[in-house]
Amino acid sequence: MDRFLEGRTALVTGSTSGIGLGIAELYAKAGAKVMLNGFGKPEDIAAARASVGKLMGVAEAPYSAADLSKPDQTRQMVKDCEAQLGACDILVNNAGIQFVAPIDEFPDDKFDAIIAINFTSNFHAIKAALPGMKARGWGRIINIASAHGLVASPFKVAYVSAKHAVVGMTKTVAVEVAKTQITCNAICPGFVRTPLAEKQVHDLAVQHKVTDQVALEELLLVHQPSKRWVEVDDVAQMALYLTGPGSGSVNGSALSIDGGWVAG
Repeated sequence: MDRFLEGRTALVTGSTSGIGLGIAELYAKAGAKVMLNGFGKPEDIAAARASVGKLMGVAEAPYSAADLSKPDQTRQMVKDCEAQLGACDILVNNAGIQFVAPIDEFPDDKFDAIIAINFTSNFHAIKAALPGMKARGWGRIINIASAHGLVASPFKVAYVSAKHAVVGMTKTVAVEVAKTQITCNAICPGFVRTPLAEKQVHDLAVQHKVTDQVALEELLLVHQPSKRWVEVDDVAQMALYLTGPGSGSVNGSALSIDGGWVAG
């Protein structure tokens, strides 16, 4: 792989598993120094740090345990990245949580937590990282939104609201930095194959007494015309493109990667 990110640093939130880890690993392969962040079992965090660290040529990648529902910890995470890696050239806001319920039954605390982690943390991280990017004259901000940042589904009022807000913030930041060498874009995946999502399929299959494949195609991916998972590497490759040569004029975009979901 072309190591075009040599000399660059990246902070990827929610990167101890799934999409975030896939992005972190690809950035490290391309030569970047990467800081991880996220929750999980200690052994899973250790494995992620070792995996990304090996690609960086060190024993383990730096890691922040910041709770992104807390603004002060989010801001400190960016400062820690700058202190440990020398800069925060690339910021990927990927951390997110989900809860499903009808709006009139949706718990207040779940709504507040989803807005805090899926949306508000992006604001605090971007606000903290932008001054350094401006001072260095280069930066890439990538917000992992969702197809639900462009269209709605029932019972996901907090998630859909947060992801729509992320797309709006992306556009606002892009306009503000348009005359610089900084860009801000959103990636909007459909359903991505992760262990958590695959378990969701199996649970649906058991509930509806169908096979896992039928549950995947007819229940989970009902709005995804491809009837196939989006793969973690698909999203990671798009995140890599947005940091690389030829991407400098891509700014303020909400880039769909959803098997045709929002085209319908």
